Amino acid sequence: MRTHNNGALRKKDIKKAVTLCGWIHSIRDHGGVIFIDLRDRYGFTQVVFNPEHNKKIHEESIKLKREDVIQVTGTVVLRSKDTINLNMPTGEVEVVVNQLNVLAKSKTPPIEIDEFKPAGEEARLKYRYLDLRKTSMKEKIEFRHKIAQSVREYLNKQDFLEIETPFLIKSTPEGARDYIVPSRIHAGKFYALPQSPQIYKQLLMMSGLDKYYQLARCMRDEDLRADRQPEFTQIDLEMSFVTEEDIYSIIEELIKHVFKTVGKKTSTPFQRISYTDSINKYGVDKPDIRYGLEFIDVTDAVKYSDFQVFKDVIKKNGIIKCINPNKDFGRKELDLYIEYAQNIGAKGMAWMKVTKKGLESNIVKYFTKEIQDKILKTTKAKTNSTLMFIAGHQKRVHHVLAELRKKISEDLKLYNPEEFAFCWINNFPLFEKNEETGKLEPAHHMFCKPKEGHEKLLKNNPEKVICTQYDLVLNGIELGSGSLRINEPKLQEQVMDAIGMNEKEKQQFSFFLEALSYGAPPHGGIALGFDRLVALLIGLHDIREVIAFPKNKAAESLVDGAPTFIDEQLLKDAHIKNQERQLDMN
Repeated sequence: MRTHNNGALRKKDIKKAVTLCGWIHSIRDHGGVIFIDLRDRYGFTQVVFNPEHNKKIHEESIKLKREDVIQVTGTVVLRSKDTINLNMPTGEVEVVVNQLNVLAKSKTPPIEIDEFKPAGEEARLKYRYLDLRKTSMKEKIEFRHKIAQSVREYLNKQDFLEIETPFLIKSTPEGARDYIVPSRIHAGKFYALPQSPQIYKQLLMMSGLDKYYQLARCMRDEDLRADRQPEFTQIDLEMSFVTEEDIYSIIEELIKHVFKTVGKKTSTPFQRISYTDSINKYGVDKPDIRYGLEFIDVTDAVKYSDFQVFKDVIKKNGIIKCINPNKDFGRKELDLYIEYAQNIGAKGMAWMKVTKKGLESNIVKYFTKEIQDKILKTTKAKTNSTLMFIAGHQKRVHHVLAELRKKISEDLKLYNPEEFAFCWINNFPLFEKNEETGKLEPAHHMFCKPKEGHEKLLKNNPEKVICTQYDLVLNGIELGSGSLRINEPKLQEQVMDAIGMNEKEKQQFSFFLEALSYGAPPHGGIALGFDRLVALLIGLHDIREVIAFPKNKAAESLVDGAPTFIDEQLLKDAHIKNQERQLDMN
């Protein structure tokens, strides 16, 4: 139906007879001559309807409206010098139309197909098929495609096999809620949609398919935010006979390859930080290392001061930490930071300015010269800087300082937004205590292999077990997580015992434990957030911008109205009674 796309024609094509198809992006009437910008996925072409050239076609063109789909045949001509548009690849030429075929008429669109008139979020999601017509959205989808192909290109060269894993699987505890699918054939039984291909990719290693990957679709029924969707995509990898070093190397080279594909730079090897150091220095296990502002523990330095707030905290086994932005803040600025700290959970924020005369503050009188010298020595603070202190329970101190660190870095522009700073966080605890139930739970998942020698702690001291988990962090955002896996059924059962699984709960994994018993190779892998990677490379934090048909914050698909009530016959076939509908009817 077309000889060229709308981004193709150039000066070299003058005098050619061409046929183009596309949407009418804009219409301009210049003294009776009608100019239309014709748009498709590839770009724009200006087409001209001149009554002196073809009166009949010109009369037909008067009836055209924006977003009508048309086919035109005509001749490529050079634009006059004063109408050349150097901002458009096809801006030196235009097509004088000889034939017009209207392929589809359009109603007036409810949102503008225009980069300069943005629609609201709900409207964009409801009319996503119109939103995707915008050049900016098209470019995001093409960028996503380019990265996907780059990932495949690299992994294929490393002898990985792209293998699909099932969507209808057995429900097993994985952290988030499962989306479940009723079975029509087996009354009362359900499938689950995969939260990740974790068990299946391990089964592939037990099958001898020693290098697996896929761009895996994952579904989790959890609360949403900008970087989370109920269905998302992971770059999922698993390898046999590997060490942590092997996985670090493969992933770093994969990232370098992807960056090179899209014209961006990053350096390797990535910095490695232990989980404990990350928490102590940055308050989180996903630090943004584009800037400093590391936490400084001054608990020992100030423990003999007369400042009652610090004394009370230390008595209750709390800590005092500070950050030093190397800036002399004014009192108004400090008051705003104190208010910010209080809004995110702190009881207050103490501060001290470093001057040529020493420390200055409204609380300095409670600190002897000796203690002030200890503070200066511990913090290595220089003149014309301000120390900002948070005191309290360790978890609260870390949370408040982490948020304060982030805000100060933004306020002072301490980092280059164009920089990509990767780091590995490793040596995670295998378990964490649920604050509500007091029970141990896997910090990541229960298939992570303990570090060598830590297996002995599983029975009597499980909270001290360090595992082989490693997270990949980019600019303060967790991009991926993985580990070496347990490949012995006895050790896997010991981990299950440590988190209090009973025999019935273990039975859910009986097929997996049996598979381990037939000679499972040492193996490990990682899953990288594909949507997040694409968004970050574009400079965005909202992954919905790089997903063709995302859900809104209520997990609704506005474009088709999902979720919806299901036809009663389908429910009956699946042996389900819809209690919610009965409640609505009552």
